[in-house]
Amino acid sequence: MKKVAIGIDIGGTNTAIGIVDEVGTVISRGNIPTDRHADIQLYIDDLASEIERVIASVDAELDIQGIGLGAPNGNYYKGTIEFAPNLRWKGVVHLTDLLAEKFPYPIIKLTNDANAAALGESIYGCAKGMRNYIMITLGTGLGSGIVINGDLVYGHDGFAGELGHVRVVDNGRECGCGRLGCLETYCSATGLVRTAYELLGTSNKPSALREVVNQEKLTSKLVYKYAIEGDELAIECFRFTAEMLGKALADFATFSSPEAFILFGGLANAGDLLLKPTKEYMEANMLEIFKNKIRVMPSELPGADAAVLGASSLVWNELNK
Repeated sequence: MKKVAIGIDIGGTNTAIGIVDEVGTVISRGNIPTDRHADIQLYIDDLASEIERVIASVDAELDIQGIGLGAPNGNYYKGTIEFAPNLRWKGVVHLTDLLAEKFPYPIIKLTNDANAAALGESIYGCAKGMRNYIMITLGTGLGSGIVINGDLVYGHDGFAGELGHVRVVDNGRECGCGRLGCLETYCSATGLVRTAYELLGTSNKPSALREVVNQEKLTSKLVYKYAIEGDELAIECFRFTAEMLGKALADFATFSSPEAFILFGGLANAGDLLLKPTKEYMEANMLEIFKNKIRVMPSELPGADAAVLGASSLVWNELNK
């Protein structure tokens, strides 16, 4: 029998499912719309049906060790999704309890998507062998997973590690959390676009981005496209983003002294356009005792399966405790 874990990534619009073996091969995949049902029980029914279909599609006898789930505002301790702004189910959803009614596996664990990515990196990616590192996820927002002495930091209530909501600018940009100046409003795909609009309004530099704005909605992918083509204003968007991120990483280093900051997600795919200046700004603002000790590196999780791999790693992590 083949030992496997089921990884489930719950996003705002789509839920991805994968059966993952011990070496990180996704041997079967599935998905359902997340936002089809406002009633959580109907969603669970759909999810259970798809899990069963994915299991049945594998032409081998499986020894399923458990289910790992990554979700917004996922509470590891309670197995709940709590007040997630981008999901239709409001308040507290007892997700692992609902799934346990369908699947009697010994392990059904939930955490937020950034924590899941951090665990996935330690099992399948570039953090193998590392015991102290911080995963920074750069997507629509900025998430983080903090690993200290080999353990994820959850805090007393399960919600530790929200580095995207560290305030970096007094009276700065409005954040979706309701506060002003959070890091994710500057260092995320959304933040990059906000920077581009601001620079287009304050700079007289010629830029292909001006033509884009006149014809269509600006996206982080378009800013990247023109930056690698040499557009000065687009390059400045990345430089400013790297400055804000690098300074923040220099501060984050002081509380856990990580071996590395691992950047994950769409914006991290910009490569040296973002990573190189981020490292430079981090070193320039680093406390002396931490200088030249901490790497800034891209995730090695394969993009298409990264979220499912991260979620499945919760199962292997529980088995290794």
